[in-house]
Amino acid sequence: MGLTGFGVFFLFFGMILFFDKALLAIGNILFVAGLSFVIGLERTFRFFFQRHKMKATGFFLGGVFVVLIGWPIVGVVLEVYGFFLLFRGFFPVAVGFIRRVPILGSLLNLPGISGLVDKVGESNTMFSMSGSYLYLSYNSASSPASCRTIFLNDR
Repeated sequence: MGLTGFGVFFLFFGMILFFDKALLAIGNILFVAGLSFVIGLERTFRFFFQRHKMKATGFFLGGVFVVLIGWPIVGVVLEVYGFFLLFRGFFPVAVGFIRRVPILGSLLNLPGISGLVDKVGESNTMFSMSGSYLYLSYNSASSPASCRTIFLNDR
């Protein structure tokens, strides 16, 4: 968690200091290293290199590469786009969690913010996270015997 936290800090600090190349590069390396330490190398590779996430992975890792070669603004734009594509399935889960936090939940329900949060919180897929998680499908009109379990890696 520490490496990931320091990575996010260096990325944020690098953007605050007018896209400083060195800070952004350090932040990228720490963020990816921290992510791989938190969830493991195998899960990291499985997450980034799924067939339906190749476009998002290309943008994200391409942005990291572009920052490392010295074009920080273009690289950060590519990274942000890739990040949103990679983690868009997690946003509904995060929004649902934040809405249950006492002070933040009331802020998210303010008139101007609630419409934006509702759009971010919408999921365009049937599942919210991918990997080796389970998705239970149950049709309430039929018997409980029709409940089926789908491994998302088998898609």
